[in-house]
Amino acid sequence: MTTPLRIASVNVNGVRAAFRNGMAPWLDGSGVDILALQEVRAATEDLERLLGPEWNILHDPATAKGRAGVALASRDTATIHRVDLGADEFDSAGRWLEADYEVGGKIITVVSTYVHSGNAEDAPKMVEKYKFLDAMTARLPEVAAHSELAVVLGDLNVGHREIDIKNWRGNRKSAGFLDKERAYFDRFFGPLGETVEGVDGTTGPGLGWVDIGRKWAGEVDGPYTWWSARGAAFVNDTGWRLDYQVATPALADRVKNYTVDRAASYEERWSDHAPVVVDYVI
Repeated sequence: MTTPLRIASVNVNGVRAAFRNGMAPWLDGSGVDILALQEVRAATEDLERLLGPEWNILHDPATAKGRAGVALASRDTATIHRVDLGADEFDSAGRWLEADYEVGGKIITVVSTYVHSGNAEDAPKMVEKYKFLDAMTARLPEVAAHSELAVVLGDLNVGHREIDIKNWRGNRKSAGFLDKERAYFDRFFGPLGETVEGVDGTTGPGLGWVDIGRKWAGEVDGPYTWWSARGAAFVNDTGWRLDYQVATPALADRVKNYTVDRAASYEERWSDHAPVVVDYVI
């Protein structure tokens, strides 16, 4: 007997603003079982009020009030959750939240994460981004060892390949598409244990995780999940694929559908990111 499980992830760019702009009707009609949010930028009480009593909420706010913040909301309660990432002196608050859920008699580990956006190479914000990606590299094998059915999802703030950004030629020196950043993803998705050469020429062991969006869509442009507010980027679909569901191979084999739930028009958007929705069968 199998159990369907729909998991959605979205950077809400401030959950209170998202609900003011129309997130509630989307959520009501989404059929989502587990919802991962990034850039919540609100208090737990706000999430409870906006989502309602039918959702069980886990929330890890950022250290600085009104910044970042990740959450997981589900129809059922999590059996356990964790928020630690990296060394004790590394502040990952509001950016990494793991939870275990029992689905169909199996434990599914779900991680909502919000990677730093970064800026110019070697600037302080970029240094923090690389620290986070280093910590993520160390944690992913531990998550896979903990549960063969695991998914890390959220705004990872890196376009992995040229087909993940519409204007990749013009963004070669932009945060989010630097070779050094992209090389981490080469290793995330490289064959487990094999030496992988990143796009920046560095090498390291592949971690064996699966990029569900790329596996499902194939070798096509996009589908994009974020669009700049400048010009007519959304209208022209000049976007970036920054939002991912990254699964262990065992869970990736259980995917039945992948959707980027792009708004029908600019006026109907309630975030600058589109939800990434995946149906699994457990």
